[in-house]
Amino acid sequence: MKKNKKILIVAAHPDDEILGCGGTIIKHVLNGDEVHVLIMAEGLTSRDVRRDVSLRNKELSQLYANTYQAAKIMGVKSLKICDFPDNRMDGVELLDVVKKVEEMVETIKPDMVYTHHAGDVNVDHTVTHNAVITACRPLPGQTVKTILFFETLSSTEWQIGTCDKIFMANWFVDIEATFAKKMEALKCYDSEMREYPHSRSYESVEILAKYRGTVIGCQFAEAFSLGRLIS
Repeated sequence: MKKNKKILIVAAHPDDEILGCGGTIIKHVLNGDEVHVLIMAEGLTSRDVRRDVSLRNKELSQLYANTYQAAKIMGVKSLKICDFPDNRMDGVELLDVVKKVEEMVETIKPDMVYTHHAGDVNVDHTVTHNAVITACRPLPGQTVKTILFFETLSSTEWQIGTCDKIFMANWFVDIEATFAKKMEALKCYDSEMREYPHSRSYESVEILAKYRGTVIGCQFAEAFSLGRLIS
């Protein structure tokens, strides 16, 4: 009998989970896997000169409501949103971020973890990446056997392509059957989307999915870089 997997998605901001692996999340759910999502930063206050969460309470409440609605559309089992400062996570002690991820790993005991690529332009993405790598280090008893890094439009592709920063796609997921629902979930974040040809536009999301699909001979795909695989 097939053993269903436990999946943990660790994303820096609300919308990254869908941009990076929304179609794959839905595919996991349809396959009977248990998917949990952890969002690290609050996602709004970087627009202000000084961080004052109280000035953004109403907007943050709406953003979080949208995040839960997106999770419901995708069918994830649980969603947790932390309150690390948006685009200021480089000012947070890494250990504090690691502990939040470790707490989820210990509670859920996932088989697979998806998170950001180390080369992303966005500093919150790189801090999140580093925290996941630390929290999922292969100590005795560690349940995490697979770590995959996703690409996030308006961050991954904006990095200068040096050998230590470039995203190398070597793991692909056919999302032809789940792409429409991915886009439905993404529309929960309409306020975060931009007009084409901005890379964080609905058109760009479709273009990337089609391009990744051509690499493996299907209509739509999501691409990942394999960090670790223990068989």
